[in-house]
Amino acid sequence: MASAPLVLSRAQILSFRRQSSALDERLPKGPRSLRKAAWAGLQDSMPRAALLSIHARVAGTAANSWEHSSLVQLWGPRFSAYVVAAKDLAVFSLGRLPDDARRRARALDTAARLQVFLGSRRMPFGEAGRGLGVQHNSLRYAAPTGRVLMRWAGAQQPVIWIGPELAMDPLRARLELARRYLHALGPGTPIGFARWAGIKPAEALAAWKALAPELTPVRTPLGESWILSNDEVAFRAPPGRAAPARLLPSGDTYYLAWGEERKFLVPNTAQRAALWTSRVWPGALLVGGELAGVWRRAGGEVSLQPWRRLSAGERDAVAAEAAALPLEGPISLRWG
Repeated sequence: MASAPLVLSRAQILSFRRQSSALDERLPKGPRSLRKAAWAGLQDSMPRAALLSIHARVAGTAANSWEHSSLVQLWGPRFSAYVVAAKDLAVFSLGRLPDDARRRARALDTAARLQVFLGSRRMPFGEAGRGLGVQHNSLRYAAPTGRVLMRWAGAQQPVIWIGPELAMDPLRARLELARRYLHALGPGTPIGFARWAGIKPAEALAAWKALAPELTPVRTPLGESWILSNDEVAFRAPPGRAAPARLLPSGDTYYLAWGEERKFLVPNTAQRAALWTSRVWPGALLVGGELAGVWRRAGGEVSLQPWRRLSAGERDAVAAEAAALPLEGPISLRWG
């Protein structure tokens, strides 16, 4: 007789996610910590969001930490700009290579044409698109081959170039990508994985079936789900002590969520609307382990809008985090 699924509370799940993402206690400075901070990728669609995600997780983060030699930039999940560990490039590219023959051929053909056109050159992708006679945004379709790397500083178009072919088997890469999703955002489902990775539901379901020996079914406030069996001990552990405050940038992995998952993270309807806007998302205030407000930055001014009255100690912790952001020039705070 099969045993009943493990039942996980909201507190257990949020504690696990914070700990697995190093949001309760910063990691020591160094390339190993950068890789762990980027374990599920660092979305960089807003200029320097990846840097601020690193700062929330790694001690001693400097303004140029996102350019560390151990990191690379690419169009990653959902074709968004991402910073990932160079060692994990195949996971975040080949792991998303389409199974469909037509879509896979398009990706491979676009990468091959780029290789012929660019050679060893680096070029703004708008210029590369004109050189190939195609709409430049279509060059993103080559990203899942792992051959197209880029550098985007935010002010201008990304500069792209061609890297070497990757040897990793795409299925193996996809299974590892699913593990990364579950470790950072678990418990999870095939549909949640498909949405996060930007792949087809059928592709995600096939990966789930292949990964089945490594998964444990669980029951959560959102329903039936799965975790990595290797993470069960960490999920069962009593909730850890949360950091006083963290400032998470737009698109940070911790609150990269859709549908019912957003209700799970932020039960209040008005607060959800303030965080997950129809346009560019603001940053999120993480106070004592709960999402407790939003923040925005314009130049050196950081605007903070808490959703509840913060204690003096909480305000001090948030202010200290804002003052320590690895940005050029002095930072001033404006509380809303």
